[in-house]
Amino acid sequence: MMKKMMISAMAAMMLMAPQTALAKTQKTVYLTFDDGPSRNTLKVLNILDKNHVKGTFFVTGQQPQCFPYIKMMAQKGHAIGLHTYSHNYAKVYASVNAFNKDLDQIQKVVVKETGHQSKLVRFPGGTNNTVSRHYGYKVMTKLTRSMNAQGYNYIDWNVETGDATGRPLSPTQLAKNACVPMKNVVILMHDTSAKDNTVKALPMIIQYYKDRGYTFKKVNANTRCRFKPAN
Repeated sequence: MMKKMMISAMAAMMLMAPQTALAKTQKTVYLTFDDGPSRNTLKVLNILDKNHVKGTFFVTGQQPQCFPYIKMMAQKGHAIGLHTYSHNYAKVYASVNAFNKDLDQIQKVVVKETGHQSKLVRFPGGTNNTVSRHYGYKVMTKLTRSMNAQGYNYIDWNVETGDATGRPLSPTQLAKNACVPMKNVVILMHDTSAKDNTVKALPMIIQYYKDRGYTFKKVNANTRCRFKPAN
């Protein structure tokens, strides 16, 4: 009880946002995690369980020893998306075929662990990333068309913790970045082994949105989260 009160107090101090403007509207928050699974994925899963909320994990193949956590995600009722196997920009953005081949590789892992295909995709760097320009001409526009043609739902974000910046941020700063009073919030976080502060920030983020009456949802094939035009 004391720990919950402390988290709530910290969340309140981070961002004293007015609640009146959104008080009577349906507010939704999606907690999304990229680049796992890793040793921190289990910690994230435990926090989500403790708070009775669901998340969406966009997985890669960077740590094969952690693939069993993908099965655990499914067993606990979370959504699983594809974030390419290699997460290597030069490789996946060389061409549409190169991207699809890499995507198929992580899809096979998901099927092996869960028994089901995922129709959710998040592009490394997002739909509007500029790095891809160095490897393929207008490749993002081509890839969005390819994903649509294959029945994939590609997912962006409109809020991020900042845990992927070059400099490390404190848990409180990460949480403050993620706490934004909008009607529909899709938060980008990362659950790699290096993101210990993201794990520490997550309870504060959850408490902030709980205190403001948000509904926590996981992404599905019909969720529209395309905020970034393809470059």
